[in-house]
This record gives sequence, structure tokens and C-alpha cells, in this order.
Amino acid sequence: MQGTMTDTYLRSLGFVPTEPATNASRLAFDHAWRYQHHHLALDGLPLFLEHPFGIEGCRLSALAAPLDGRDVFATVALSDQPGLQAAVTAFYAAHGGVGTLAPAPVSSNFRPFHRTE
Repeated sequence: MQGTMTDTYLRSLGFVPTEPATNASRLAFDHAWRYQHHHLALDGLPLFLEHPFGIEGCRLSALAAPLDGRDVFATVALSDQPGLQAAVTAFYAAHGGVGTLAPAPVSSNFRPFHRTE
């Protein structure tokens, strides 16, 4: 079945958004987004899925924001749900299986310094 990556679909695979504003009603879902799988691999590595600006697909990595292509485990088209499921399965197989629950994602919201004067 071909479809698109939606919040509901990604959550059904075990991913949770890394930013609290990401939800099914988010208007800009077709823009950049990042999710983390709620389980670590058995070897302790986390699994992140992101769709960065200007890329016609989503990337799976053990890093939240991989800058080097060597850190990307797999790249799948935004409409390739079977490819995403296969990549998630392959990631866990390569890392010993599914492990414990991952710590809750920490928001990276920038909070500028405010003076209290």
C-alpha cells in the first residue's frame, strides 16, 4: 500500500514527535519534521525519522539531525510506507532487535535570555 507519511501513520509504527507542536492537525506537516521511535534498539541506539527542508524523502538515523550521509541508515520516499516499514525492521535487525523504551524526546525550543530588570 502506497500512502503518505502522516502523523497518525508514523505514530502507528511507534514513532513520536520530537517537538510537542507536531500532531495530526499540524498544517505544515509537509514541511520539515522529526520523530523518534519509542523503543531503542537492543544495543541502545535510538531511531530517528526526519524530513528535512528541501529533501524529497525522509531519513532514518541513530542521530536526531544527521549532517553526514554516512550517519543515515536509510532514505525512503515520502509516499513509500512499505519501504519505511522495511527500513525500520532492518534497523532493529542490524542492531540486535528491539530494546527498552526510549527516554521521552526533549524539546529543543530556543529560549532567548530575558533580563528581569
